[in-house]
Amino acid sequence: MVTRLVADLLGELNLNVREIHSRKPQSYRTRVSDEFRKSKGLILVTSDVSARGVDYPDVTLVVQVGLPADREQYIHRLGRTRRRGKEGQGILLLAPWEEFFLATAKDLPIGKAPVPSVDPDTKKKVERALSNVEMKNKEAANQAWLGYYNSNKKVGKDKYRLVELANEFSRCMGLDSPPAIPKLVLGKMGLKNIPGLRSK
Repeated sequence: MVTRLVADLLGELNLNVREIHSRKPQSYRTRVSDEFRKSKGLILVTSDVSARGVDYPDVTLVVQVGLPADREQYIHRLGRTRRRGKEGQGILLLAPWEEFFLATAKDLPIGKAPVPSVDPDTKKKVERALSNVEMKNKEAANQAWLGYYNSNKKVGKDKYRLVELANEFSRCMGLDSPPAIPKLVLGKMGLKNIPGLRSK
């Protein structure tokens, strides 16, 4: 699960972070939601399990990582910063191959920012933090990533390119080779005999 991976990474960087996703029990999610509402300076990493019907007042920044499922999802997530007439900021992080999404949002005030340079010390800190993230969480994130983008009509259309991108994601997590995925899961995704994937 990518949500858990990001939360683990931020935690390893000593940031005050909590996570909410479908693998957490409802009691945990409720407790963390309440804590986030009451806290200042807390980072909440969440999947779309926090989508509709959950109100978080005083959110000042929403960072969306990766391709939104659609335009409505992007707008809804961004709306978390404008509750009760308050101002906030939104950042959408897209890989170059995800930028086609911007064509669906031409009428929205989205400005393209240059990619900031990362100083060597910060890069080393992130690499060290990533190396401390549990392997099982990296494996789960890889499988979740592959499933999500496989279901996107534009990205999932070319299965060979999809696998290349998934393997690039694995390398970004600090893995030398992509984690093995159960054959049954690959079969359900229609990726059983695509080169570049490891099965178990």
